[in-house]
Amino acid sequence: MAPSSVVVKIDKPSNFSLVEINDTKDKQKAASTKQLSWVLLLKAQRLFSWLSMAAPAMFDSVKKRVTLSDVGEEEPKYRGRLYSFIRVFLAISVVALVIEMVAYFEEWDLKMTHHWEVEGFVQWCYKAWLAFRVDYVAPAIMSLSKFCIVLFLIQSVDRFALGIWCFWIKWNKLKPEIKGEAYDVEDSLSFPMVLVQIPMCNEKEVFATSISAACQLDWPKERLLIQVLDDSDDELVQLLIQDEVSSWREKGVNIVYRHRFVRTGYKAGNLKAAMSCDYVKDYEFVAIFDADFQPYPDYLKLTVPHFNGNSDLALVQARWSFVNKEENLLTRLQNINLCFHFEVEQQVNGFFLNFFGFNGTAGVWRIRALEQSGGWLERTTVEDMDIAVRAHLNGWKFIYLNDVEKQQYRWHSGPMQLFRLCFPAILSSKISKWKKANLIFLFFLLRKLILPFYSFTLFCIILPLTMFVPEAELPIWVICYIPISMSILNILPAPKSFPFLIPYLLFENTMSVTKFNAMISGLFQLGSSYEWIVTKKTGRSSESDLLSLAERETKTLNNEKIQRGLSESGLEMLGKLKEQEEAPVSKKKNKLYRKELALAFLLLTAAARSLLSAHGIHFYYLLFQGLAFLVVGLDLVGEQVN
Repeated sequence: MAPSSVVVKIDKPSNFSLVEINDTKDKQKAASTKQLSWVLLLKAQRLFSWLSMAAPAMFDSVKKRVTLSDVGEEEPKYRGRLYSFIRVFLAISVVALVIEMVAYFEEWDLKMTHHWEVEGFVQWCYKAWLAFRVDYVAPAIMSLSKFCIVLFLIQSVDRFALGIWCFWIKWNKLKPEIKGEAYDVEDSLSFPMVLVQIPMCNEKEVFATSISAACQLDWPKERLLIQVLDDSDDELVQLLIQDEVSSWREKGVNIVYRHRFVRTGYKAGNLKAAMSCDYVKDYEFVAIFDADFQPYPDYLKLTVPHFNGNSDLALVQARWSFVNKEENLLTRLQNINLCFHFEVEQQVNGFFLNFFGFNGTAGVWRIRALEQSGGWLERTTVEDMDIAVRAHLNGWKFIYLNDVEKQQYRWHSGPMQLFRLCFPAILSSKISKWKKANLIFLFFLLRKLILPFYSFTLFCIILPLTMFVPEAELPIWVICYIPISMSILNILPAPKSFPFLIPYLLFENTMSVTKFNAMISGLFQLGSSYEWIVTKKTGRSSESDLLSLAERETKTLNNEKIQRGLSESGLEMLGKLKEQEEAPVSKKKNKLYRKELALAFLLLTAAARSLLSAHGIHFYYLLFQGLAFLVVGLDLVGEQVN
């Protein structure tokens, strides 16, 4: 038989059986392997060529960041202590890495060697360290890691349970239904009186869009009043907002402008002052929209009717989303958390418990419920969550509408400060024990405290420690399997974000430092827990607003003196703006985040130690997590300042 022949036996036309095969298969296999190798080499060449082109740009960006950098103002004491702890931890890790590298290349094996058999002081110190870490360090790390793992598992079970209940709601197509009768479109008196509040502070970029959206709400004009609550300390912004309000009032919209000269209590103080007006007693409901919020015209008609037949209903909360959620990687990752919060947490808690945290916007409150619950208090910057908890303790119920979606840019929270303030009231309230347990253990502790605690402690402290104390190694399922499973569960409400699974996991762990700081600040009543930071937004240019303002002032007012004064003020403001643009601009400095940078070098140091001991997946996790911290620490995900 020829060396290259193949014998095939045919039993049936549709059934072939191989009887004999020679070295042709081996040759084909070798050729396929060689072809696959060439394909892999070609892909590797393309990857290296891309890296060679991208690396200079990346290094140039990093160089600019470091050159034009600023660590900012002096941080509070508690943040300085945390940074000092991380810095000392990093220094010890670097020293330990150097010793481990010496031991590795010198091929020291002192585990079975007695102290009197070692040669040299360095070897004796290394031997003493081995004995000390086995007897004292490893047990302490294992105890702390077991505690964090237990918290990790509890939090994972909670996330899994929320996902199951959300699936059950979706499967059965459950959603809140309107019990009462619909309003008579032809009879405006059948519609309840609704007050719309738009609190804002120096919102030069977005105030016009929010006011415009509120003024176009589909509701009888005589049954609707819009309050623009301006806390701006910038005279230019005040003038622009007043002009915007005046223009809508001229169109027949029932809208008023309120400005506080003393800005106390931030947003809570602003809302509290607005609710003290005499005419508020004529209104039954109040809808609250942030300055960066754009409600659809049918918003009130989709939310207010749910109060019919529900005398114990205090709040109807609608869903909202970011308008720039697909702008870059950072906004995509933030949108994953937002989708899980609304699609899973808010929906499940609203359906089964009739309670959830008010989001501060896109909500309609029954004014009587606000008054009975104590109104807006200035004791915390999370006034939205504060009023929600107090209303829940007074027996009021909430409804969440997942299919009424709105848009905005900002979301913030500080729940641990509120937990410290509300804990006595929760214990003494008349609600059921189940609701008390849900508030304390699920709403506050598990979902607000445990998550940042174990995430920071387990992945940023314990994991790097185990690289230098191999006797206390964390299991792979803690590092890999469960985090990825929980990340997949979080991404399910936003299926388009599945390609960003790994970046999302790294980003969440990177943000654990900020969350841990916030948790400590609120829990122990530190100074920064009362800070209020307004998020920078984008919108239409202020110069076009001023041109429109000056033109409108010169055309619409009848009183010649007032007309001249106002137009001069608008043109004067426009002149000041142009002078500011023409003046030499001082160079701003990029912000460097010291704690994130220190943790980046700590994780990269631990990754180098993991490489020496061939830990496998631990090395890759530490490497990529360290790079993620480095990117955040250098603020490479932010705006480049020239």
